[in-house]
Amino acid sequence: MSDPVLVLDRIEKTYNKGRPNEVQVLRGVELALQPGEVAALVAPSGAGKSTLLHIAGLLDTPDGGEVRINGRPASGQNDRTRTAIRRRDVGFVYQFHHLLPEFTALENIVLPQLANGTARAAAETRAAELLARVGLEPRADHRPAALSGGEQQRVAFCRALANAPKLLLADEPTGNLDQATSDQVFSALMDLVADTGLSALIATHNPALAARMHRTVRLENGALKEQTA
Repeated sequence: MSDPVLVLDRIEKTYNKGRPNEVQVLRGVELALQPGEVAALVAPSGAGKSTLLHIAGLLDTPDGGEVRINGRPASGQNDRTRTAIRRRDVGFVYQFHHLLPEFTALENIVLPQLANGTARAAAETRAAELLARVGLEPRADHRPAALSGGEQQRVAFCRALANAPKLLLADEPTGNLDQATSDQVFSALMDLVADTGLSALIATHNPALAARMHRTVRLENGALKEQTA
């Protein structure tokens, strides 16, 4: 059996540690995400889901416990090593697309590949292939301002997958869209995940979207619990 793509092992996180207003956000969080698995992360507002995603993606460090990616310890590594792991193995999507406005859709997907050492011709080919998968090939030369909200978010998905990561982390990726566009964009995301075989942990407040994933985990009182129907 393959190693889990992501393991969160007894993750602890406290803000304002040792101060009167100390807040323990994560209390021994445990999670194993298998290859090809898509899990919904649901939580009340302020429960710490963004903190959890940042720790899982090595953008923040836990106070205790360990993050393992592709079977290897990751969270305890130095900054340079964590950056290399993020660039190679992790893709991020946020509620707002954060595309670079001065670059076209294609260029926004090319740039992270260039930063990872991919030759421009190969990067442009992959970018065009990803845009075609989400139905945006005709919009490749459009800048973000000329794209709809749903189109911008689909470009953001493609950018997150540009370097063929093993793990996708998404924080309310359709939360800024209307229901019809949200459904369309989420379908495009699930198609991309299925095509590429990566694993994904997707935070959402939308129960209909959560139900379309393989399983749902709920963050409450600092711990993760499997949520059943």
